[in-house]
Amino acid sequence: MSFDMNKLMRQAQKLQEEMERVQKEIAARTVEATSGGGMVRAKVTGDKQLVELVLDRKVVDPDDIEMLQDLIIAAVSEAFRQAEEMAANEMGRLAGGLGLAGLPGFPPGKGR
Repeated sequence: MSFDMNKLMRQAQKLQEEMERVQKEIAARTVEATSGGGMVRAKVTGDKQLVELVLDRKVVDPDDIEMLQDLIIAAVSEAFRQAEEMAANEMGRLAGGLGLAGLPGFPPGKGR
């Protein structure tokens, strides 16, 4: 059995293109998290950019800024956690579909 370097290079190129495609899809998706019973809402992209933060007027109390800060941190932190989980799941599917799950740099995945 001979080693085909050209075939390996084509497979590596295909993997790189597929990873770039999935990363663009992840970046275009958003997740949303809330805190304070929905009074604070944070929206984050798959590449972890905070793109929206909405505060209900009722949660803005000048005498309790600490509570508002805590609610903002909770909503944003949860949105980032969800974005990370979404990205890991998508990359895991890619890795599993290509038989790479569990290799260094690829999270475990179930395949497609």
